[in-house]
Amino acid sequence: MSADRSHRVLVYSDDASVRDRVRTAVGRRPASDLGRIEWVECATGLEVRTAVDAGGIDLLVLDGEAQPTGGMGLAKQFKDEIQDAPPTLVLIGRTSDAWLAQWSLADAVLAHPTEPVELAATVARLLRDRESALPVRRQAR
Repeated sequence: MSADRSHRVLVYSDDASVRDRVRTAVGRRPASDLGRIEWVECATGLEVRTAVDAGGIDLLVLDGEAQPTGGMGLAKQFKDEIQDAPPTLVLIGRTSDAWLAQWSLADAVLAHPTEPVELAATVARLLRDRESALPVRRQAR
């Protein structure tokens, strides 16, 4: 793993304030051992699919509450259709939706509103796992 390597992290929500909160909480470098983050912002499901199909995405942060295309459905689609899908963090609106996020095969799950330190730590862990070539599918937490 190299602190010089940059990471492309896609953040998806139909709500610009959610995308902004994620970017602000994680920042440009979530941990000193990781490279800088290049943020890819998407406001529609189509934009997400196009970016993922183009390749080069290291991590997906998907809003499970986005409308009309929810982040959980996108996570499930990518995990089912892409052999080496990027690790996925799904943000859920209610902790009672954790079972649904688990169905989506998300690698991590956090509830809105996200706690900035926990969000940055989760992003850092998922990027480290991707760099280490660990299996991308984990049990949702």
